[in-house]
Amino acid sequence: MDDLVIIVAEDDAGHFELVRKNLWLSCIDNDILHFTDGQQILDFLFQRGPGQHRLDGQNYIILLDIRMPKVDGREVLRCIRNDSKLKKIPVIMLTTTDDSKEIDLCYDLGCSFYMVKPVDYSSFMEAVENLGKFLSLNHLKVPKV
Repeated sequence: MDDLVIIVAEDDAGHFELVRKNLWLSCIDNDILHFTDGQQILDFLFQRGPGQHRLDGQNYIILLDIRMPKVDGREVLRCIRNDSKLKKIPVIMLTTTDDSKEIDLCYDLGCSFYMVKPVDYSSFMEAVENLGKFLSLNHLKVPKV
């Protein structure tokens, strides 16, 4: 998992810092890229516009919030899954939305896993730390894009 880049699409800076900190506490020392809106992550992934772009041949995993400015997480997921190269990237929905219809829709769109962010601070930290342990212990086989 050393060459895996973790993409966190999260518009809430505080939530991003909690995710980053608790992944680090779980012994995840991979590069973590942060995007604050859906358009930024689409531009990165589809290698368009100014700014940083996805590297061909790199392994990525995406932690994606649903409620984001410009382009929401559902549309980002839809675009990723409709692209022949990007559709292989694992996408974990990491969001406060616990509506069963929303969860079903995200799985129908092709998310790899759906994780509800607990509202309670310590529960949120524990959930992200457990996610980090899962990522580090399972030696995920992630395809290069």
